[in-house]
Amino acid sequence: MGHKKTVSIIGAGNVGEHIASLLVLKGAVNIRMFDLPKKDGEKLYAHVKGKALDMLQMACALGIDTDIQGFVVDQEGNGYEALEGSDIVVITAGFPRKPGMSRDDLLGINISIMNTIATQIKKYAKNSVVIVVTNPVDIMTYSVYKLLGFDKKKVVGMAGVLDSSRFRTFISLELNVSPKDVHAYVIGGHGDEMVPLVSVSNVGGIPVSTLIDDKKIKELVERTRFGGGEIVDYMGTSAYHAPAASVVEMIESIALNAKRVLTCSVLLDDEASNYYEAQNLCVGVPVKLSEEGVEKIVKVPMTDYEKELWRKSVVSVKKNIAIADEFISKYI
Repeated sequence: MGHKKTVSIIGAGNVGEHIASLLVLKGAVNIRMFDLPKKDGEKLYAHVKGKALDMLQMACALGIDTDIQGFVVDQEGNGYEALEGSDIVVITAGFPRKPGMSRDDLLGINISIMNTIATQIKKYAKNSVVIVVTNPVDIMTYSVYKLLGFDKKKVVGMAGVLDSSRFRTFISLELNVSPKDVHAYVIGGHGDEMVPLVSVSNVGGIPVSTLIDDKKIKELVERTRFGGGEIVDYMGTSAYHAPAASVVEMIESIALNAKRVLTCSVLLDDEASNYYEAQNLCVGVPVKLSEEGVEKIVKVPMTDYEKELWRKSVVSVKKNIAIADEFISKYI
């Protein structure tokens, strides 16, 4: 086996920790985790170090050779030296929305966090491909792209892989077939305005629309749109197993140069922005992911109805980009 790629995960909360754990089980990359210490009364806990050590011992118990380490950082951006030489950097860090806080407030806080992180990535990992997971993901991906100044193919947001896997799950449950044979894309902004592409979704090559009636498809589409909310209602917190697995799919395609076609939030290039009628924003479209990052943006065919939904989704992302631009301008 050749040289293992190094994946750095910034933010070791539920999603970051589960990404690391899945990567350990696959044993294909070296892993670095970065997080702030946790305060409990007077004591500061370096939980990121504990999690890394725990996973190292898990790997040993399962007979897996791996290299995983945890590093404590601070809010000013100190402690990121171990980012040096990372091939892929995953950003899951961010601030959750608190009661009484507007989305704009949250956006301002999270963009300032992204700026601190982007500064360290530029310093230590300027050749890396960066995967953004922090929500609202389209806006955060755009912000990180602007703050980093990297080539647009090097910055991707995790969105459609998760939404598509939710859609595929519901189709496979409905038809009682293996999810392996269900192919479905969800594009657009990662939110209530996402666009499940029923017209190109199929089971073993057979169009979904011939297997499930319209009324039921509408229900599955709605359930997909609110798939995140359904889990929050059950758990009181956001999902993390499926989001982590979705990020791992992206990481593997990049680290192993597998050239998978996955829906990711990316800045559209000229050709794609003409086709998708969307300029200067990050939004979810199918892309070919390789070790270079976004090797190609795939132009997916849409029905007139889907195009209409797509335009709506783009408008809602654009509104937030305008707000984000004001915050970003403070740092550039």
